[in-house]
Amino acid sequence: MELILISIFLFAYVLIIIERWHRTSIVFFFSTILIILGFLTPTEAWNFVDFNTLGLLLGMMIMVSFFKRTGLFEFLAIKSVKVARGNIFILFLLFFILTGVVSSLLDNVTTVLLITPVSILVADMIGVSPYPFLVGEILSSNIGGTATLIGDPPNIMIGSATGLSFIDFLLNLGPAVIIISIVVILYFKFVVGKRFSLKGSFDPAIVSLEPQKAIKDWGLLKITLSVFTLVLLGFFTHDLLNIPPSIVALFGASLLLILTEVHPEDYLKEVEWTTLFFFAGLFILVGALENAGIMEMVSEHILNITSNFKLLVFIILLTSAVISGIIDNIPFVAAMIPVTFSIMNKMHYPNSEVLWWALALGSCLGGNATLIGASANVVVAGISEKTRTPVTFRNYLKHGIPVTIISIVISALYLYLRYLM
Repeated sequence: MELILISIFLFAYVLIIIERWHRTSIVFFFSTILIILGFLTPTEAWNFVDFNTLGLLLGMMIMVSFFKRTGLFEFLAIKSVKVARGNIFILFLLFFILTGVVSSLLDNVTTVLLITPVSILVADMIGVSPYPFLVGEILSSNIGGTATLIGDPPNIMIGSATGLSFIDFLLNLGPAVIIISIVVILYFKFVVGKRFSLKGSFDPAIVSLEPQKAIKDWGLLKITLSVFTLVLLGFFTHDLLNIPPSIVALFGASLLLILTEVHPEDYLKEVEWTTLFFFAGLFILVGALENAGIMEMVSEHILNITSNFKLLVFIILLTSAVISGIIDNIPFVAAMIPVTFSIMNKMHYPNSEVLWWALALGSCLGGNATLIGASANVVVAGISEKTRTPVTFRNYLKHGIPVTIISIVISALYLYLRYLM
């Protein structure tokens, strides 16, 4: 039965790569197939859908639609163009760094929901394809989110299980993230820049535009910014308040709907419903693998490969990266946490904490490999479908795979030089 389940999952994955049908249609079709064949009951399928993730996305998408109405994105677009002073690569660099920094302070999905619309507007203003900007933001959001406890769900799970603090993550993963970011920027300058319009300058008339004139509704902007500030405060304190991030985001969205007294349909129609349904179907597909014990089997095999601690560190790093590029990294990390504790208890290596950093680096950075490797990737792809050059599974692989290889090689060197020498 496990072989049939794996075959169905791989077949669905191949169809997503081929892109003959939309990825949302594919995951929904195969989710229902798994239920029909008895791999999951309807109740089990429902329980595997991560409503915390979907609620967070829905709440932030509604808030983003409010920001769109105010003209804030146009304001930020003009501001960024003026800061770049006519240099397209500097503009790309600005968005890349901003995405990475914000992703380390917020979750990476919230970050791309806020920054992606601005970068698309900027690309339209200067007459270039938004594609390299969007790919750069996907990669930067996952790289930046790796640096801190709250930047990416795997880190939150590891921190919760181990008691490692925000500062622990920042001090141990931050240096690696900085090095990786610099190398990826160089990759875009010398490799991607030759293929896309990341060189040259744009019309000086655009630089002379007044950002303030882009704001359409100052009153709505003040209300939206006030509520958004409240939501950000909720994100930073949700552990202390024992309130899930999804509830914080949905509270902010519903508060805006109440305060502005608008018909919800005006804003709900701008929600990326296709993206939300894709996530729901993907959660069910991955949930079937978890339900069959396949994720646990993978984790146990890792432990049985070798008794050499240093080699196990690299195996965990590489395995985490590969699997996180194929499926959502959350169930894999959930399965790996008890296995990692087991390795630490059996081997008593002096720097055994390095296993957590290997797991975090592999699972977070591995999400950059494919378009469905991380939540932020799927969100940006969904938004990009409204542009002339959407980010697709195949065209993203051209950059996702090389950047992931670069990131994991640097991570391996970093772990060896800092913890294993």
